[in-house]
Order: sequence, then C-alpha cells, then structure tokens
Amino acid sequence: MNELMEDLRTVDRNKVAALLSIIPGLGHIYKHHYVAGFGILIGGNILVGFISVLMILGTFGLSVFVPLLYIAAVMASAYKLPDWHGHHHPHPSKDDKAGENDDDARENAQ
Repeated sequence: MNELMEDLRTVDRNKVAALLSIIPGLGHIYKHHYVAGFGILIGGNILVGFISVLMILGTFGLSVFVPLLYIAAVMASAYKLPDWHGHHHPHPSKDDKAGENDDDARENAQ
C-alpha cells in the first residue's frame, strides 16, 4: 500500500490533467479550477457541438475537425494551468475544534 501511495505522489499531474481532458473540462476540475472546468464541461462542449453542426453544410464536412481542435486546445490549457491541489485552507478536524473550545473555556474562566 505504501508503494502505491508513493507512486501516486510522483505522478505528473499535468499529464494526468491533459489525459482527462479527452472529455474537455475534466482536466481543469482535476487541477482544482472548478469554475473553468465546469464551464468548459457544460457550456463549452455544448457550444462547440452546436457550432460544428451548424457549419457542416457550409464547410462540406470539414467542421468535423473543429471539436478535435477544441479538445487539443483544452488539453494544452489543462497541461499549462497551475495546479491548485493542496493550496486551499485545511479543513478543521474534530480535534482542532475540541482544542479551540478548550482555549475559549480557559479564556472565559480568567
């Protein structure tokens, strides 16, 4: 189990984010860019699908490559983004809350 945890710590998160972006938006979510990730996942994918369908007749079917270019651009974006994993405030545990209550009780007693 320790070997697995060590391997997971050494994984290149940029490459994982790029691979997850085969479904555009998942790589951004993986790197903790939630607003951009869900925006791409919901709005961006629908918009690119709609635009490429509208362009099919005008481009003689070449608009089939638009989603592929979009996926490649999102993959590059996810790869280049800074990783926000572990950059948020830690969640207080029950032990921390218990210690805070003890400190408050001591201050009130004085």
